[in-house]
Amino acid sequence: MKKLLVVLALAPFPALAHPGGPLEHGLASGFLHPLLGADHLVAMVAVGLWAGLQGGAARLALPGAFLGAMALGMGLGMAGVALPGVEAGVLASVLLLGVLAALAVRVPLGVAAPLVGLAGLLHGHAHGAEAGAVELSYALGALAATAALHGGGLLLARPLARLLPKARVA
Repeated sequence: MKKLLVVLALAPFPALAHPGGPLEHGLASGFLHPLLGADHLVAMVAVGLWAGLQGGAARLALPGAFLGAMALGMGLGMAGVALPGVEAGVLASVLLLGVLAALAVRVPLGVAAPLVGLAGLLHGHAHGAEAGAVELSYALGALAATAALHGGGLLLARPLARLLPKARVA
């Protein structure tokens, strides 16, 4: 089972998070954005799953770090502040977070939270740069969907912990 999770975490998926079309702005578009792209979807569920498998304070700290840094990244992107390597960083975060969650890697919270925060900053910047300077509702929608995806990952942690002997759910 562990090998299957690793393979799924490393499997290439098309990036569909940037659909364009009639829902390019607003609350609904922001909410749909993280749900429509495998890159965002995998990373955000992985944060919740990894947090749940870590247990204890990580259950709130890791999603909180991602959401806080994502909000900051969105603000920077909306303001037109460029960050180097955002797309490569998003890709790296998808792979890394997927592997960490799939393998239930135990990492001290002082290391895990900044790592997850950096991923959130990069994902947020990618969202914010797309939304433009006038779309606060888009940002709120994306943050709400992200929180829901983190919650979904947390819910998956308990049943998956039975399959992963290294995992411990508090």
